[in-house]
Order: sequence, then structure tokens, then C-alpha cells
Amino acid sequence: MDLIADIGATYTRCALLDDDAGTRAQQRFSNGEFADIQSVLGAYLDECRALGRPRRAALAVAAPEVGNDFEMINLGWRFSRNGLQESLELRELHIVNDFAAVARGLPALRASDYTQIGSGNAAARAPLVVLGPGSGLGVASLVPSSDGWTAVAGEGGHVTLAAATSAEAEAIGHIRERTGHCSAERVLSGPGIERLHATLGELAGRSGTPVTAAEVTKLARAGDPFAMETLAMFFALLGTVAADLALTLGARGGVYVAGGIVPRLIDLLATSDFRERFEAKGRYCDYMASIPTRVITEPVPAFLGLRTLLGKR
Repeated sequence: MDLIADIGATYTRCALLDDDAGTRAQQRFSNGEFADIQSVLGAYLDECRALGRPRRAALAVAAPEVGNDFEMINLGWRFSRNGLQESLELRELHIVNDFAAVARGLPALRASDYTQIGSGNAAARAPLVVLGPGSGLGVASLVPSSDGWTAVAGEGGHVTLAAATSAEAEAIGHIRERTGHCSAERVLSGPGIERLHATLGELAGRSGTPVTAAEVTKLARAGDPFAMETLAMFFALLGTVAADLALTLGARGGVYVAGGIVPRLIDLLATSDFRERFEAKGRYCDYMASIPTRVITEPVPAFLGLRTLLGKR
């Protein structure tokens, strides 16, 4: 029996893999109810005690890989690989960035596991990239190598956010005045939607009670103009960032969008300026038009990549 877990800033999703690579006892935990990573994984293993104690584990963690130590910036959890392995009594422990795990699983996706937005056809054996707004903005890529594929983790969510319109420039400037740096994650995340909604309201001379990202979506669907403007700018900026990643990495194999937000808003994304903005790269419009953009609908895509770390498909 092996343990796999996708540990984000908000939720931890766990499952066990049996000897036939079947997934068992999948559960989700709210990280706010636990003090640290050892506590949430320990609680899961205690609940699954009857199925046997795993001796191997593969974890996807919303943190950069820096040697033996990990710090989850958006959650405040810190831990070491060696300390966690000892705490969980594991013989073997693999830890990767959460979006690197998603990237590793991209070749295993079936057509039913994603929804394509716009045109484009994936080039064979070409780099792929995945990004995903959630509590933060995750980014990773997958590049062909001599022995198959290699996942490349990064912190692309913290690149400087670029504006393509005067309205975006004004909003980004307003945020930058308050934060010192307006990264892509400052807008393209759950907290980013809330920040963008408040910013657009302030720029219009409209003040009010802070609104959650879920409430912004609900208001937009009901026709509220500020909420609609918020999501319209959110999707357009997402298209810009996705396109910049595709150009930088030569991701002719496709750009995938994951995370906890966009898969629930596919209908709104499809009618937004996302794809138009993705292709709007001047002399490289045709190049961009050939690249498919796909929203992953598989519930826990990181699990697909974690399986490969344990030699299972």
C-alpha cells in the first residue's frame, strides 16, 4: 500500500494505492483545521489504519523545491523531507511541487479529462505547460527527454503581471501601489479575484463590503456589472499570462489550465476574451492559434503524476 497526497494551500487530498495500482480511501481535508503537514497526513493514516500502513509515499506540495526544506508560502507550513519521512515511518518518500505533479500527469489525460477552449492541435513531442489559479497561481512545464518526459517546476505565478489595455494598466498600477509588486498571482487567484473586484470598485469611486471570490462569480452570473467586469479582466489577463508562458517555453504541445477556480467557470471562460488574448501576439498570431488551450476537469490531476513517481500508471 502506498500513500499519495496533493497538499495545496486550502485543501489536502489523500488516497492509497494498492498493489494493483487501484485508488482507495480518497479523502479531502481542510488545511485550516490542522497545525502542520504531519498532522493532516497523520490524521488520514489513522483513519485508514485498517487498510495497512503505507511504506512509500509521493506528495505534491504547493511549495518550491529547495533542497531538503519546504515552506508553503500561502499556508505558513514548514517542514523537512527527512523529518516528515521519519514522522510518517516511511521507507521511501517523494516530494514534488504540486504543479510539477500535474505536469507529470498531462500525458495520461484522456479527452474526457479536459475541455478545449478555441482551436489548435497539439504538436507531438513538444513542450507542454500547465498553470492554475487557486489559493495562489501554480505553474509548471513538461518537456520531452531521452527517457520520456521531464517535469520542470517553477514559481511562474510570481512573474510581474503585464497589462494589455489602459484599464488593466490602471488596475495593476493601483494594486502595485499597495503591494509594491503586482505579480500574476496577485490577480490570478482566489484572493486575486477579490482584490481585483475591490480595485475596480475603488477606481470607479465605489466602496463597499469586501466580496469573496465565490460571491463575485455569483454576482457576475446575476448580471452585476462590477462582478462581470472583474471576471472579464481576470480571464483576459489569464490569457495573457498563458500566452507568455507558451511563447517562453515553446509549448506547442498545449497549454493546460488547472486549479480550483477555472474548471468551475468553463462556460464563462469560453465566452470571455481568454482565447482572443492568448492569440493576440502580433506577428506570432498564427503560431499561437496553432497551440491548444485546455481546461483540466479531472478532479485531482496531481494524482496522475504522483503515480508515476511510484512506478505506477
